[in-house]
Amino acid sequence: MRVKRSVAARKKRRATLALTKGYRGEAHSGYKRAKEALMHAERYAYRDRRTRKRDFRRLWITRINAAARLHGLSYSQFIHGLAQAHIELDRKVLADMAVRDPDGFKALAELVRANA
Repeated sequence: MRVKRSVAARKKRRATLALTKGYRGEAHSGYKRAKEALMHAERYAYRDRRTRKRDFRRLWITRINAAARLHGLSYSQFIHGLAQAHIELDRKVLADMAVRDPDGFKALAELVRANA
């Protein structure tokens, strides 16, 4: 039996071209180029969803380190001191405190120094 694909194929192509709206050149208008661009974009999106987590953790550690050094501690001393003081705050919260609540971060640094 013969299968006529005109409706399904057109729907598939239209969906691909809709997803590549805004891409440069033929990547948004020509189906073949659009399909290739979309495959690359999806691959990058998948990869970078994982990379984003690493990037944010690096950013948080950098911010905590900078704030800890203002109070005479290195990052590793600060984190170790928090663990010894049984203070369980994650790096995201600590970095946010370092930026938005310097007084609270200073209090933590004093606690760490007292326990050390």
